[in-house]
Amino acid sequence: MSRPRRERRSVVAVEAVGPYALVRVERGGIDPGVPGQFFMLEAPGRVLPRPMSLCLAPRSELAFLLDPIGPGTQALAALDVGASIAVFGPLGNGFRLDVPRPLLVGGGIGIAPLPYLAEALEHPPAVLGFRSEHHAEAAALLPNAEVVIDPVLVTEVMQTDRDVLACGPEPMLEAVRALCPEAQLAWEAPMACGYGACYGCVVEVEGELKRLCVEGPVLCSS
Repeated sequence: MSRPRRERRSVVAVEAVGPYALVRVERGGIDPGVPGQFFMLEAPGRVLPRPMSLCLAPRSELAFLLDPIGPGTQALAALDVGASIAVFGPLGNGFRLDVPRPLLVGGGIGIAPLPYLAEALEHPPAVLGFRSEHHAEAAALLPNAEVVIDPVLVTEVMQTDRDVLACGPEPMLEAVRALCPEAQLAWEAPMACGYGACYGCVVEVEGELKRLCVEGPVLCSS
């Protein structure tokens, strides 16, 4: 497991991907870690950093897909090229990659860690769900994925005889778990510290309380 590092890195680009923003920063000495791990990114003008899954790890860069819906993510999406922000990571537990028949399943901004995961698994099949055609433009980050638009659900089209690795909103994850009890699920929650000190990211999973920043974000359902 890579040791997390905190460095100030320069912004290389901020690209629109449908309604989302892909923020690219210089990698420097930061290891990209395992797909599914996350980084804490400084949000300019905000007290607390924001947790972001690594979306892509091209040479010399780290790229993060975010949905600019709050003041922190909006500040990140508004960064200028050349701006400097603090980046801390990789943190948490990522996906296990030793699966024979992987299927990636994502919903909305939950697709964020899947492009990096797809590369690590040599581009397995994927099913992605979005609320609109505009949001579905992000599917370009996973070429050849099967895409469904609300009201169609990913659970209506996904194969249940494969090793599912999923990330998305909690109702989607609960539905995936009901169909595939062995699935690896990446859960989402607000995080203030990223290393287990504040207990701000505790969620209840199968009757147990989990600190997602240290026990997750990726949890196995059984």
